[in-house]
Amino acid sequence: QVQLVESGGGVVPPGGSLTLSCVVSGFTTDDYAIGWFRQVPGKEREGVSCITSHGKEYYQETVEGRFTISRDKFKNTVYLHMTNLKTEDTAVYYCATEPAVIVGDIRFLGSWGQGTQVTVSS
Repeated sequence: QVQLVESGGGVVPPGGSLTLSCVVSGFTTDDYAIGWFRQVPGKEREGVSCITSHGKEYYQETVEGRFTISRDKFKNTVYLHMTNLKTEDTAVYYCATEPAVIVGDIRFLGSWGQGTQVTVSS
């Protein structure tokens, strides 16, 4: 089965940076799209970013210019590089498969991991 393990979360001040990692296993090939969503307790999950098998990147508008998604196929790892963090970025971040890019939204139809907490404190 598909396994995704996120790490790298922590507590950072506004304006700080953080890099999340997600190790992926269980895919039959390494040609897949993958991304990140985040969720605050009691609220709907929010798509953050995704990257296709060809390396095309998509971002939710509130993070574009601040976050960068990348992947290392040799390590089966996807990253989310976050800079200029805001308090509004506080959430549990999940790595997930099968992203669907819709105007103004990124949704995930596949699997996701346990998440990693990101807290931006003022």
